[in-house]
Order: sequence, then C-alpha cells, then structure tokens
Amino acid sequence: MTGGIQWKVCGLRRGEDARLAADLGADFLGFILYEKSPRYLALDDYVAGAAGWPVGPRRVAVLVEPTVARLTEVAAAGFAYFQIHARHDLDVARVAEWSSLVGPERLWLAPKLPPGAVFPKDWMPLAETFLADTYHAEGFGGSGRTGDWGGFASLAASFPGKRWILAGGLGPDNLFEALARSGAGFIDVNSGVESAPGVKSADRLRALAVRLAEARQGGMRA
Repeated sequence: MTGGIQWKVCGLRRGEDARLAADLGADFLGFILYEKSPRYLALDDYVAGAAGWPVGPRRVAVLVEPTVARLTEVAAAGFAYFQIHARHDLDVARVAEWSSLVGPERLWLAPKLPPGAVFPKDWMPLAETFLADTYHAEGFGGSGRTGDWGGFASLAASFPGKRWILAGGLGPDNLFEALARSGAGFIDVNSGVESAPGVKSADRLRALAVRLAEARQGGMRA
C-alpha cells in the first residue's frame, strides 16, 4: 500500500506481469473471467497457472452478472474478492444472491451507470466496496476512457461508510490529476498500463509506482 492509496492492477493474463505488479507494491491483482473481454482469462487457465501467480497481493475475480452456479465455481478457486459488473437497473434480488454467496465484505459492485442515471442505492447494504468505472454503451469497463472524477468525489461523500474504487483510463500520465479531482484513496488500473490488451507495460507499471510514491510524499502535481 502506498501512503494510504491502494491500487489494483486488473486484466492480468501473464505471470510475469502479475509478479512485477506485486514487486512494485500493488495491493490487489485482478483477473477478468468474462468471455467477451479482450483480457479474458479462462478459469481453468487461472487455476493451471496458480503456481506462477505471486502470493502477496490479494486476488480479485472480475465477472459480469454471473449466475449463482458460475459464482460458486469461481469462489471455489480461492479468490479473495469478487468484482461484479452489472446493469444499474438489474433486479436487486440478483445482487442479493451474490452478496449472500460470498459475503458483503468480499463483494465489490460496479454498476454500469448511464449518464444521468441514479446510483442504485438499494445495492448499498449488499457490499462494502463499490467501483466507479467509465460508462460506455458497448460493454462493461475496460474502455480506456477517463470518467467523471468530480462525480466520483460526490458519490464517495454521499456514502462515506463504503470503500470506493476509481477506475477508467488511469495511468501514470493522469494519476495526479485524477487523485486531486476525485479524492480517491483506491485506484484500479488496466489499459493505462498496457502495451496491448492483457499485456502490461513494465515501463508504465514502474512509472505508475513512482508517481504513487510521489503522491505519498505529497508531491502531486496536475
């Protein structure tokens, strides 16, 4: 953890990328188990490569509106947390099923929130952590586009009892501005530290770690 700012490297597919992220101090490693993602990692491949994943950072399974059977299968693979993306107007009973299965403390909810839509407040009791990603109509996250940092700050202020994660196009070039404008204490990086989908750039990961260290020391600059 870097000076109170936690960070997760998501969309990992290669052991060397995960090990570098761990060496640089990442708090969490994310693995996308959603077949339509360009960073998709099959659960069997994740399990087969288990010996190559670093031990330190906590591992997060990333899913989109899974069935109970699918979430049960993924939970058996030993992930610490479950980040679930879903339509903001999905029946809350579905969300409650996920919460009952893995527990609110291990569930990270990421509602797909169109512009002007109201955040689903009835989800609040079902998870301790919420992720705000940039909306795009074609998919769930991973667009590489930055989001509404001021809106993130407002959401976090409205629900101070929850942990809030900022995602969407974050990387070493815009980290300081994103932190200053959003007030985020937890960031999720993916495309902003890649050379290709699912292939992390060692240079960009190292640059991000340097900037996080500077932020810790109070040297942020927009």
